Order: sequence, then structure tokens, then C-alpha cells
Amino acid sequence: MTPADAPDVRAPFDGATLRPLVPAVIGVLVRRGADFATAEDAVQEALVEAWRTFGDGSSEPPRDLKGWLVTVAWRRFLDVVRSEAARQRREVAVDLEPERGPAETADDTLRVFFLCAHPALTPASAVALTLRAVAGLTTRQVAEAYLVPEATMAQRISRAKRTVSGESFDRPGDLATVRRVLYLVFNEGYSGDVDLAAEAIRLTRQLAALAGPDGPDPETDGLLTLMLLHHARRPARLRDDGTIVPLADQDRSRWDTGLIEEGVAVLQAALAQQRRGEYQLQAAIAALHADAPSAAETDWVQVVQWYDELLALTGSPVVRLNRAVAVGEADGARAGLAALAEVDPALPRHRAASAYLHEKDGDLVAAARLYAEAAALATNLAERTHLTREAARLNRAAR
Repeated sequence: MTPADAPDVRAPFDGATLRPLVPAVIGVLVRRGADFATAEDAVQEALVEAWRTFGDGSSEPPRDLKGWLVTVAWRRFLDVVRSEAARQRREVAVDLEPERGPAETADDTLRVFFLCAHPALTPASAVALTLRAVAGLTTRQVAEAYLVPEATMAQRISRAKRTVSGESFDRPGDLATVRRVLYLVFNEGYSGDVDLAAEAIRLTRQLAALAGPDGPDPETDGLLTLMLLHHARRPARLRDDGTIVPLADQDRSRWDTGLIEEGVAVLQAALAQQRRGEYQLQAAIAALHADAPSAAETDWVQVVQWYDELLALTGSPVVRLNRAVAVGEADGARAGLAALAEVDPALPRHRAASAYLHEKDGDLVAAARLYAEAAALATNLAERTHLTREAARLNRAAR
């Protein structure tokens, strides 16, 4: 980032100003010789210093905020190096401190993405490290998002950094793994003081903007579309008491049409490249739901067609389950139940899908029983409450 590209000093100074700069600053330090783990710690300290210096509005942030962060973080790194005199290899870095000037312009964001989504990390560790090193969240914020003690999250992040500390920064990464980690971040939703769904969208926009030698990656654009379309429905997804509103019952006037329009445009450009992948196909299904004025007016036949293509690509039992429900909408409940019979009944939400199709077929007694069984298996309170209410509603109707 050059001074001309830096954030306007008149803009409000907050986390949204700092977080996009984090992976680039880490990249600068690593290129100067810092190891990843120490560089990430140094950048976190620089973020704290930036907030302490400029957060109260008493001082204006510099026009080249990235350069300021690089300078402060590099000094923090050198402090660590100097305190570890026995590690002579790092002592060399002290004598190589670069002269002041504009920060390096090389964009290492994608390499930081790859490192945080290293295949040696567990999914939970990869998500936590991504939120720290790419999203720029503090350990406390990540811990609150996961509803775990800060000390527990600090240990998880430390282990993850140790795992990747010996990896070459220039080693080619796996874009598919990065996308999977970002989708895991998105699905964490909202807790604590950071909206992880919104943060995942920001990071995916950033990833999509990092075009490779073949141009924009259609599958990354597909993931971005999927996030945008799901996020657009968020205002209508929960009642005031926190209970779930099924898609068919949502007030579609509350959906964010701006996000829907953006998502559909991104998807159309991605599909036009004729390199379809899992996220593009999921996004195409979500787009059909977003386009329908009501659940009854959804083009269920086309939804099934997209599910057919997605199933052929992935062979996923979850896709097969969702396809069975779509078949029930397109061709009737009996056809849906026949499709569901081909799905492993031990699959999560199998009973909920069966309950829905049995109700659609008019068998309220069986549907109520299945909803109650599904509620007992639900893994979160909102879903359990919803399924329990559905069972109670049908029990009353069946009397």
C-alpha cells in the first residue's frame, strides 16, 4: 500500500480500518526474516499500540497506516530478537534493520491465507489462526466467538503457530483449504463482539480480489455468493425470542436485496467461466430461493436439477438429504420420501426432513413423532426449540 492508497485520515478509526492491513504487515515482517509466529505476535502488539495511540481521537493516524504498523511491529520483533541472545541466527536480523521509508508493496495476503489454512492444522485451529493472523482479531475476541476461555484459545492458537512455524512462506498453498476454512468461519455466525459471518464475507472478498494467473477464481466467487445470499436472509431468520423461522415462513421483505443483487451478479460471472464447483452449485440453489417471491413460487424443478449436479460432483449424503426435500416440493411428498429412503437414517437432520415430508403427505401423527425425535438429537438450543414446537403443533392438530 502506498501513502496515496492509505485510509483517509478523516475516516473513523476503528477495527475495520486496521484489520484489512494485518496479513500484509505480517507478510512484510516474514520477508524481512521474522518467523511467522513471532511476526504474528509483533503485529498484534502493533495493533494494540495503534488503538492506544489513535483510538481515542486525540491523535490523527498517519496517512500510510500500513507503514506505521510495519515500523512498530518490526521494532517489537527486534525487541524479541535482542532478548534471545543465544539465538544467533536471529541476531543477524538486528543488524539488517531496513531504513525508514514506505512499506513494501508486495501483497503477501494470499500466502498468509495459505499458511493459516495449512493441512497439518485441525479445522478448529485453522479457523482460530485465520481469525488472528488474517482477520486481525485478538485472542479474547476469538475466544468469545467460540464461547471458550481466553486461556484455552491462546493455547490453541499457540499450538497452531508452532505447527506452521517451520513452513516456507513461499510454499504453494491449497486454495480449496482456504475456502473451507473461511466457510467454517462464516458458519460460526455471531457471538461475542465480532460478527464472524460479516468478517468471513470481508475475508472472502479479499481472497476473491487476489486473482491468480488464470484470472478470478470462479469457486472463490461462488463461495462469496453463497455467503452473501445466506447473509441477506439473516434479518428474517430468527424471531425476537431467538427461535428459528423456517425459510418458507420468513418475511422476505426483510431480506437484504442489495446483498442478493450483488451475489447474483457475482454468481453469473462465475458460472460463465464454465468451471463449476461445489460452492457455485450451492450458490445457484440459494439464488433460486432468493429470487422467489414466496416458497410456493420457488422453481423447485430447477432446484432439483442443481442438486443433481451437486450430488454428481460431491456424492455428499447431506446433499442427498437436501435433494430429497427438494424432490418432495417438486414432485410431491411421496416422491420426496422415496428419495429420502436412499439416505442413511443416521445422518443428522434425517428425522427432521422425514417429519417435514410426512406432514406434507398428511401423516401428522408420524410427523409429530419424528419432530420430537429430531428435537432430542438437535445439537443447538434454537434448533431444538423449533423442532419441539413443531412436534407440539402437530400433536395439537392431530387430536
